Amino acid sequence: MAVTLTDNAARHIERSLNKRGKGVGLRLAVKTSGCSGLAYAIEFADEALPEDQVFDSHGLKLLVDARSLPFLDGTELDFVREGLNEGFKFHNPNAKANCGCGESFAV
Repeated sequence: MAVTLTDNAARHIERSLNKRGKGVGLRLAVKTSGCSGLAYAIEFADEALPEDQVFDSHGLKLLVDARSLPFLDGTELDFVREGLNEGFKFHNPNAKANCGCGESFAV
């Protein structure tokens, strides 16, 4: 099982953590929400929790709780700029469908 970052995502997260001045990494999770049933949740993590699985990618820690891991296994997190918009993009091999707005997915 693994979750990884692209070079762009790693650079963005590292800059954000440095600017923030604290944090051990990025917490990724899945919650029930949206048109397709599941949505991604991203937040900075100030500490690892006992239930976290910790992945190291580009020297950064990605923390995923045990409930979310089956939905995120094999996912690569990218940071993209499209026109005036920028943000994280999940390349998730487990997602069988995505909603039109891009906010949720189904497995």
